[in-house]
Amino acid sequence: MTTKQIDYCIELAHTLNFSRAAENAFVSQPTFSYQIRLLEEEVGFDIFERSGKGAALTPAGAQFVTYLTAMREDLKRAIEQGQNFSARYHDSITIKLMVRQALYFLPEAMRLFEEAMPQVQITPLFQYENSLESFLKNECDIVFALKEQTKQLAGVTVHDLFESHIYLITDKKDKLANKNLVTEQDLYGRTLMVGGGSPNALHAVQQRITSSGRVSYFNSPDHDSTLTNVAAGRGVCLAPGFLNDHSGQFAWIPFDCRESFHCVLVTHKTDARESLKTFLEILKKLYHEAVAFPL
Repeated sequence: MTTKQIDYCIELAHTLNFSRAAENAFVSQPTFSYQIRLLEEEVGFDIFERSGKGAALTPAGAQFVTYLTAMREDLKRAIEQGQNFSARYHDSITIKLMVRQALYFLPEAMRLFEEAMPQVQITPLFQYENSLESFLKNECDIVFALKEQTKQLAGVTVHDLFESHIYLITDKKDKLANKNLVTEQDLYGRTLMVGGGSPNALHAVQQRITSSGRVSYFNSPDHDSTLTNVAAGRGVCLAPGFLNDHSGQFAWIPFDCRESFHCVLVTHKTDARESLKTFLEILKKLYHEAVAFPL
């Protein structure tokens, strides 16, 4: 299967007309049709049904084109990244984190690092779940994690970064938004959003609150869904401070509890590159200097 055949197949799936698809691909129709037939022979099933009116996707073809389109987009991004890299950089450091806001100072760290080492590219990758597993498969150089998740890991170096506390998230018009500190009693009679892959410390707090019988709860599958529910007035939620994007859309009020999150960066023990060391030092310095920054 060639990239040309992939592009031809996707184009025909859009137009469902061989003549128009061939014209859009800047090739003759016989050449276009021949390449589609070669592709079908390779995959072992008909992607299109031919008729005097043009073409139609078979059920198998429709599913195949869906995956093919996603694969082509991934390939396009890979090519673009490769072009960017070859034009400017001699080395690359990839850092994986669950969401963009988990490392608030990452953009600033990238800017400072580029000033110090312009020949090395920093590439952030986002994966909400299983990022540690991806790291252990050597799919990235650095991964953001909670310290509790790293206790059984071998062959890694754990770098302490910052401690993050638990906050209550409410609509800015909520009466609790004006408080400096929220307690469990403040939540009595309210609905608390829970679930969504909560870390152990947060899950413990949620259970302690809801087990009182004074607070209703509503299961939410992930953090974005939870924030949408909060915005819709369905309830409030508790979240780690490192998820705060500081956009000002919601009120984030410190919650009175002993639990917190020890946020770390994890690297491979065998990776002794000076560039990696420099980047980590820049990030650590930014967080160390931001002692008063709410996390």
